[in-house]
Amino acid sequence: MGSLHELTKQTLYTLCEHYVQDRLNACLAAIQAAQESANSETKSSAGDKYETGRAMAQNERDRNLVQLQQARQLQGELQRIDPTKPCDTVRPGALVHTSLGWFFISISAGKLTAEGTDYFAVSAVAPVAAALSGKRVGEEAVFNGKRITITAIH
Repeated sequence: MGSLHELTKQTLYTLCEHYVQDRLNACLAAIQAAQESANSETKSSAGDKYETGRAMAQNERDRNLVQLQQARQLQGELQRIDPTKPCDTVRPGALVHTSLGWFFISISAGKLTAEGTDYFAVSAVAPVAAALSGKRVGEEAVFNGKRITITAIH
């Protein structure tokens, strides 16, 4: 494993950390805004309007609490990965080069760019990662009817 790929894995891991932190921050801000909205609803002569406003703010807060829990789950998944650990099979923490491109088996963070190259951060349970799971360099898998060849694992 070359040091460039070790550095790339660490960079991708850090980008995933930022992705999770941004999601956590957005959820917390939305929860706070919904709470402030609920608190600022004043009892008017139209009581139904007041109740509707409070209920809508509570629904928004609840929806954001679910998203916050999902972001914390992503954070937990990411924390179980050691980006410095070398990989010789496709598994969480692996940086995999295939005939379809580069994949970082970590969390579902989408396309990330590091050192001018595009990588796809995917969860180990994502269909493409599941198809590649446990495979080694030179082996193939089929994903969406396409044959994928693994050319490198770091």
